[in-house]
Amino acid sequence: MCTYHSLQLSIDGAAKGADGWMRVSDAQVYFDHPSHLRAEHALAIDFLNPSLGPSARVAVELDASTARDLAHAILSTLDTVPASLLEAK
Repeated sequence: MCTYHSLQLSIDGAAKGADGWMRVSDAQVYFDHPSHLRAEHALAIDFLNPSLGPSARVAVELDASTARDLAHAILSTLDTVPASLLEAK
């Protein structure tokens, strides 16, 4: 079942696309039918820089189990970093 639930957020990061590294300023997260992953449904994350045009995009499709494992790994890693390093600059 598709949720058509999509979250969009502003981010501050970098991603490596076909033309090399680029700044990314936006992310979209949604659960839908994947384009390339061999699964019925997938969690998709698109990292974008709209100011560079539609090709400035890096997309990831993950099965639900992998997406949860990745989310836990991200949180676990951040929990081990000293708070002084996590402060916004």
